Amino acid sequence: MSKPINTAAHIRRNGIEPPPELARISAETPLVQVEAEGLLFSGRHWLATGYDEVRAILGDNRFKMLPPAQAKLGGGGQVEVGNLLQYDPPDHTRLRKMLTPEFTLRRIRRLEPFVAEIAEDCLDALESAGQPGDLVRTFAVPIPGLVGCALLGVPRDDAADLARNFNASRAVANFGNRIDDRERERQRAAGNAFVTYMRRLVRQKRRTPGDDLLSMLIRDHGADITDEELTGTAATLMGSGIENVGGMLALAPLALLQYPDQLALLLDRPELIDRAVEELIRYLSSVPNSIPRYAGENLRVGGHLIKTGELVMCSLLAVNRSQLPGVPRDTLDITRENSGHMAFGHGIHHCLGASLARMELRIGLPALLRRFPKLRVAVPPEEIRFRTWTPNYGVDELPVAW
Repeated sequence: MSKPINTAAHIRRNGIEPPPELARISAETPLVQVEAEGLLFSGRHWLATGYDEVRAILGDNRFKMLPPAQAKLGGGGQVEVGNLLQYDPPDHTRLRKMLTPEFTLRRIRRLEPFVAEIAEDCLDALESAGQPGDLVRTFAVPIPGLVGCALLGVPRDDAADLARNFNASRAVANFGNRIDDRERERQRAAGNAFVTYMRRLVRQKRRTPGDDLLSMLIRDHGADITDEELTGTAATLMGSGIENVGGMLALAPLALLQYPDQLALLLDRPELIDRAVEELIRYLSSVPNSIPRYAGENLRVGGHLIKTGELVMCSLLAVNRSQLPGVPRDTLDITRENSGHMAFGHGIHHCLGASLARMELRIGLPALLRRFPKLRVAVPPEEIRFRTWTPNYGVDELPVAW
């Protein structure tokens, strides 16, 4: 067994770049035991950084989302009902099968005109507010928030309060134990308000279904899915969109501004947008790590024995940013083909909303650059506040001028 490495490299970033230690670990010991503090877990666990090791772990359903009942582990073990990221088969299979039809490419394309309209409205608001403007608050977060509302049948007038409550409930992740009890209680209240709204929405859809995702689930699977599952599903879909897509809609322009040659190329050749989006998703890996897995039995990966109940973390950032053969360093290249990246995960938990996320980026990013071709960050680089203690990497705010 490899010697444990006392590092938290997989939960640290240097701006948009991975720490050098992560590349070293990936090259030398692609599966190793580490000690680290984290949001979802703390202590000793396995860290997989190699492509083959990560693919093997994420593709093997014997690695569970929750610890086996017989494993004596601290924390964990409580399922968020309706959250597919915490489900194992057969419950995962049942619920995902219900959701998959709504996320086909054909159905996602129906939302394209709506997303384009939302993007322009957000850019109008950013321009009207004047310079400098916060790209996160006026552009990156509202787009996936409003798209999620349309998907779930949430009235547009409720979107701002819903997103505000969600963001407030997640703020604890930025500061860990450093917040006081009063602030923690405010965050807990915001989280309760967010879930309570979703619960009321589900009950309303049961009474008067429309043409949204929740109504589709009720019409097609009403007797097979509970209100609690629908509530959890709605909360997870909305929250994931705001965090994941919202994070990327801020990080992607920031990355292009840090690589002006790539920004100039995209402005000159807008037909590269599909490749650019895929490359930005790979390069930034806004979800740097997979949800932790637990070995459901003794399992061998890459010559190592992972014992029943042991926790395994897979670094998607390390896999996506591995040193490329023949390339001096990994750089942002919007002409690259990126069919092999794992930014959306792998296996049965591959991101259900991947097509939707790509579409929002493919529409939102060009709209931003068309409106503000001279976009620039309005603060020195050292003043950009990155979110470092959240499962989803991003920035708290991004002041920009144009």
